[in-house]
Amino acid sequence: MTQYPVPSSPSWSTLVKSLFLLVYFVKIFFAGTQLQTLPLGHRFPMSKYELLKTRVSQEMAFIDLIESKPATEGELALVHSPSYIDQVFSGTLPSTVQKAIGFPWSLGMVDRARCSTGATIQAARQALKEGISANLAGGTHHAYADQGGGFCVFNDVAVATRLLQVEHHRTSAEPFNVAIVDLDVHQGNGSARIFREDQTVFTLSLHGAKNFPFEKECSDLDVELPDGTQDAAYLSALAQALRTMTSRFKPNFVFYLAGADPYKGDRLGRLSLSMDGLRSRDEAVFLWAREQGLPLAFVMAGGYGHDMQETAQIQMNTFASAYATWLLWQSQRFSLEAN
Repeated sequence: MTQYPVPSSPSWSTLVKSLFLLVYFVKIFFAGTQLQTLPLGHRFPMSKYELLKTRVSQEMAFIDLIESKPATEGELALVHSPSYIDQVFSGTLPSTVQKAIGFPWSLGMVDRARCSTGATIQAARQALKEGISANLAGGTHHAYADQGGGFCVFNDVAVATRLLQVEHHRTSAEPFNVAIVDLDVHQGNGSARIFREDQTVFTLSLHGAKNFPFEKECSDLDVELPDGTQDAAYLSALAQALRTMTSRFKPNFVFYLAGADPYKGDRLGRLSLSMDGLRSRDEAVFLWAREQGLPLAFVMAGGYGHDMQETAQIQMNTFASAYATWLLWQSQRFSLEAN
C-alpha cells in the first residue's frame, strides 16, 4: 500500500490535520453485488464486483464503503425516455434491445442497474463536498436515452450529470459544466449521443479504433488508438487530449471512467498497456483535475481480464491513486479553513 510521509516537526495545526486524516475516510459507494445473477457460462464477469469489494474492504482501511440507494424513476427520466424506463422495469423490452444489452431480463437486472446508477449519483454528490469519490462499478456508457447496449442498461454518468446540473440550478443561474473523461477501451457511444448538442457537457473518449462499438458516435473529442497501443503512445495521447479539452471547455466537475480494459491482458481490449501505464494514466487524470481545482467522481467501467485478479489489481491501483489525491484535497481544504 502507498506510504505517505509524516512531517518531521509538525505544528499544532499539522497534528490536528493529521489526526483528522487518520480518523476520516474516503466515502465510496457500491451496488449490492448479489443483486443480479447470470446464467452459468455467461461471458460477462459479474464476479469482478464482489472481488473488488472484498479486496477494498480488506486492504484499504481508509475507505468507507457505503451501499447505494437505487436511482428513482424521476432521476432516470432526466436522461432516459419514460417508455424505455417502463419497458426495463416491466420486462417488456423488444427482443432486439434486450439482446443488445447482453443480459437476460430479470428483476435483479433492473435492481442492479438502478442501484449502480444510484451509486454514481451519490459519489458525485460526495465529490462535490470532499473533492473525490467513486462508484465501485458504473460507467455504463453504451446506454442511449431510449435503449441499452453492451452490458449497459441505464447510463449512470449521464443521469448523475443531469442531476448535478438540476441541483445546481436550484440555487444558481450560472452554468454547471461537466467534463466526462472516458478512458474505457470502448467508445462511450451512448454518452456521446446523449450530450452531442449540449454545450454544458464535454465528452472526451480515448478508445480502440477497431473495437466495439463498430458504429461510433461523435464525442466532443475522440482519440482513436490503433490495436497494440502501448504505454508511451497512450499517455502522450491522453496528455494532448487533456490539454485540448482544457483549451476548449471550462468544467465545474469531472466524471472519470477508469476502465481497466486497455490492459494488455484484457480479453476484449486490443490495446497493450501495462499495469504501470494504467497507474500513470490514473495519476495523470487525478493530477489534471486537482490542478484545475475540479471535484471528480470516478467509476470503474470495463475490465474483462483473462485473469480477473489482474483486473482487480488495476482497479485497486486506481483507488490508491485516488486516495493520494483525496489527501491533497483535504490538506488544501484545511489550509483554506485555517486562513
